[in-house]
Amino acid sequence: MPTRSSQQSRLNILRAGHLNKFPWLVHGFSTRTGGFSRAYGDRSLNLGFTKDDSKAAVERNRAAFLGELDAVSGDRGKVSSKAAKGARSRPRRLIALRQIHSDIIHFVDSPSESQPAGDGLITAVPGLLLGIQTADCLPIILVAPKQRAIGVFHAGWRGTVKRIIEKGVGEMHRHFGSRPGDLKAAIGPGIHGCCYEVGADVREKFESQFSYAARLFREVEERDPVRDKYPMLFLTARPPGHSILPKKMFLDLVEANRQQLLAAGVPAKSIEASPLCTNCHPDLLFSYRAEKGKTGRMMGVVGIRTE
Repeated sequence: MPTRSSQQSRLNILRAGHLNKFPWLVHGFSTRTGGFSRAYGDRSLNLGFTKDDSKAAVERNRAAFLGELDAVSGDRGKVSSKAAKGARSRPRRLIALRQIHSDIIHFVDSPSESQPAGDGLITAVPGLLLGIQTADCLPIILVAPKQRAIGVFHAGWRGTVKRIIEKGVGEMHRHFGSRPGDLKAAIGPGIHGCCYEVGADVREKFESQFSYAARLFREVEERDPVRDKYPMLFLTARPPGHSILPKKMFLDLVEANRQQLLAAGVPAKSIEASPLCTNCHPDLLFSYRAEKGKTGRMMGVVGIRTE
């Protein structure tokens, strides 16, 4: 998933290579660089209306992001003459959700002033731009080239265990008649298995749903330098004589969603995933964990150009 940079705006937008070949499609995953927010570092591209940032800064960020995507918001703010010249062929309206870590998917056929609750959006209507906000969870785009239909989904561990992307494939078929084998999928940047530590309760939930759950988790024995050097200090009365340090458990969220796509019938060659872990790259990407909750939001977006 290559990065496209703009010298003028200093925005970095990530795009999936196998989706770039469709001229009727607009898509991209934002990063944190090149915006107007100061709440999360100088000139950051926060696209979420968070409590720490100003509404004006977020609106400017969204306008800049849509402009860099070769899209036009059409709702508010001034549009450059260059942007206005090609506005007829660009998505005009950003559709977003009140995300609740669910498996709820909305079919969109027209703009609306309301913001429904859910974590997935699908449409085949040109001129709409569908967006999902993330800061560790995965943004996933689905494209049905034959039907010119699209979807975008928010997959944290809760949405993943509820099979949101697997259900997304089903909703694309139900509404548009798309076959899973013809779909293209792009998984944007999110927290990876190297960093996504979870508890035993999360593992139990995955094991109750997926036969392959064991392959999604990695256990690491916790080490204590003091304990290693002075083991006698940690003797207990219980056999074998030493207290046991708990193991750390890490979930591979990318692989979990890739497996769902495969199970739904999407070919492996049609699935592209970003190699970037949000927790490993807080200089480029917002990460809720890396920044201990005080962070901005990125956005994964997809739209269909009008003729």
